[in-house]
Amino acid sequence: MTDKQRRIQALTHSIITYLQSHRTATAGVDLTLGKLAAMDLSDERLLDIPPQGTRHDEILKNAIAGISDPELHEIAGCLKAAKDDLVWCEDNAQFYPPGANLGEGYAKCNLHTLLIGPGACGHYHPDFSLGIFMLGPRTLYRDHNHDAPELYLNLSEKSGWRFGTRDWQDFPAGSLIWNAAGEPHATRVYDQPFISVFVWLENVHSPCNVIHFDDWAEVEQDLAKQPN
Repeated sequence: MTDKQRRIQALTHSIITYLQSHRTATAGVDLTLGKLAAMDLSDERLLDIPPQGTRHDEILKNAIAGISDPELHEIAGCLKAAKDDLVWCEDNAQFYPPGANLGEGYAKCNLHTLLIGPGACGHYHPDFSLGIFMLGPRTLYRDHNHDAPELYLNLSEKSGWRFGTRDWQDFPAGSLIWNAAGEPHATRVYDQPFISVFVWLENVHSPCNVIHFDDWAEVEQDLAKQPN
């Protein structure tokens, strides 16, 4: 096993360890751990994929540096060590139907890498995804849903979420958010970039559907006015 593979494996294990210690946080954690337990994540099955950097490298470094919660220390250290070993991609048309409007902020700066899944740089799986997701500062990830049940582990200090209503709620670092299949959700990012672990448990090739809310322009204007 190469040093690059060791760093990717260490990052994957640090995430799984965190989830194992938070089994009761939400139903999605146990479901995720059940899926992971059925996989062969041995060193021998590790892929050796050439890394791919990103035009958002400075924002990514700032996002990782901003992971300060003591409980997330191991994940933060492993992510910092493995950052340049990973394959970083921006979302593209495969996730959304033609004409889907996710807003300028999302198009300007979104990023993900897969540790497990189709096209992953760690372990291949045809219908499960586990990776890291990032959004740039002051971004609204507009309301949407998908057939893939989804778990988020928030690594950033604070992010805003809403679930099918106009009401927003802030969640701290270390919080776990479960979106069952088809449930609408949206995320707003404040003056620091948003970074998280994400899991899609199945239906990973199903498209996302944008769900229109008439307050998008208002929310985006409010985010743009935030003080530095």
